[in-house]
Amino acid sequence: MQSLRVACVIPTYNGRRELERLLDSLWAQTAEFDTLIVDSSSTDGTLELARSRCNDVIRIDSKDFNHGGTRQMMAETHPRYDVFVYLTQDTYLEDPRAVENILMPFEDPLVGAVCGRQLPHLDATVLSQHARWFNYPPVSRIKSMADVPELGIKVPFMSNSFSAYRRDALRAVGGFPRHVILSEDMYVAAKMLLTHWKVAYQGSAVCRHSHNYTLREEFRRYFDIGVFQARESWIHARFGGVRGEGFRYVKSELDFLGVRRWYLWPASCVRNGLKLVAFKLGKEEARLSRPLKRKLGMYKRFWDSEHA
Repeated sequence: MQSLRVACVIPTYNGRRELERLLDSLWAQTAEFDTLIVDSSSTDGTLELARSRCNDVIRIDSKDFNHGGTRQMMAETHPRYDVFVYLTQDTYLEDPRAVENILMPFEDPLVGAVCGRQLPHLDATVLSQHARWFNYPPVSRIKSMADVPELGIKVPFMSNSFSAYRRDALRAVGGFPRHVILSEDMYVAAKMLLTHWKVAYQGSAVCRHSHNYTLREEFRRYFDIGVFQARESWIHARFGGVRGEGFRYVKSELDFLGVRRWYLWPASCVRNGLKLVAFKLGKEEARLSRPLKRKLGMYKRFWDSEHA
């Protein structure tokens, strides 16, 4: 794996303190890689910090940022790398071997993408802790289309907070989608799987990442997820829906809370009910006006685009 030319790519926007923490954790890594930063016109000193710590920084207008398009732009403008490791600014790597470990599955030449494990931030709420525990187990696995009958929608599961992509596989599927509201990671993983690549989940590649969303923020995020699922319905058609996974999540969360934290059961039920309502509403986005969708969703700039 030493022969791979690796770049860690970080999109940033007004997150100076978080970026400093992430860059410190990257500095301690055992693997060799270059760091590439694309900043969406930050105004809080993030861009200045990036330029002081990184030799390759690109600034774009905030209106031009898109989850898929910006990541694809970074891959296209840096074609000399074999693997791109994408991180979000609110992530950091506690384990100095995290990058080294996320590269390990690429020893299999058919692995096109690898998702790392996420542990919750130290200030995470109990419900946020469960979300990481449920979605990011310690056991590693390489997945292909043969696993769909068993795992369903979990086969193309990927996260843009800490994941790695083989350049050749990324090119083979046309790269990241140019304009998606979110989940560009799942989109690419699904495309790879359908063209006979494999994807991996690497439980030994660990980062810290979580969100303590309010009810309103949770609603907005799941509305956006519903929009993505509606617009990319081919993923549901080939890998199955999320209904069974949602039921399993709710049951797991109540088990995680247990009898000792019974007082959180109502909050869990309300929050998961709102997620379901928001998701279903997002899936019906074609019937909603653009101003209403902008109000309901989290990623509001998406609806300002002519492609929305």
